[in-house]
Amino acid sequence: MPEWVDVIAENALAVGEHIVVDVDGVDIAVIKLEDGFYALEDMCTHDGAEIATGEIEGDEIICPRHGARFCIRTGKVKCAPAYEDIASLQVMLEAGRVKVRDTRWD
Repeated sequence: MPEWVDVIAENALAVGEHIVVDVDGVDIAVIKLEDGFYALEDMCTHDGAEIATGEIEGDEIICPRHGARFCIRTGKVKCAPAYEDIASLQVMLEAGRVKVRDTRWD
């Protein structure tokens, strides 16, 4: 089973802010919303562009290249031009730290 990767202090990000971290060789966007932290692979499934710098509206992130929308909580695609979901990673808070784990290949 993959290890939890410590990425940032719980109080280091404001709501709507993000950080991109490397988890097992994959860029992961960790985003803070009102109700907690979420982690998505930092890649739009439409054309492979990074997604982390996209505008956040509610719980959706908008790809800065072509406007595809994804749910930050689940990675589910919300509108074209993307048709595939973004991978969503597990997130855990422990001792004031945000940790993520990628279990896709378990």
